[in-house]
Amino acid sequence: MSILEDVLLNARTAVDTVGKKAGQVIDVSKLRIAAADLKSDISRKYQILGRVAYEEAITGKDYSANKAELIEKIGELKGELESVMELIASSGNKIKCTACGAYNSKKAVFCNKCGEKLDTSEDEHMPTDDMIDFTEDNFEDDDLL
Repeated sequence: MSILEDVLLNARTAVDTVGKKAGQVIDVSKLRIAAADLKSDISRKYQILGRVAYEEAITGKDYSANKAELIEKIGELKGELESVMELIASSGNKIKCTACGAYNSKKAVFCNKCGEKLDTSEDEHMPTDDMIDFTEDNFEDDDLL
């Protein structure tokens, strides 16, 4: 193989690698948008649930069926959000606390939310992708209320 062919082969390999990384970043961006949309939907359902509970208390009417439906929908949305967050975490450098479910850096020894000792066995770690920036509040349930 000539030097020129070798350079072209290396260039093609580099382009393929960069293309795959760009695709991963775009996929994670789409997942983050989906997570934000789900959080927004959950917040709206909580607001509606609060209004229904208020109206029930004020008027004395029974809105049990409406409340049950909203609670079920919130549960479904939270399940979807958890799935999306798992996908995002699997693209990054995070491990999930088995005690509270918070996501932590794979280098962490203790959970930054509950203080539980993290399982640091290799099979629990998420793959590394240095291009993705995770922040702790992306994985908190507190901002859903």
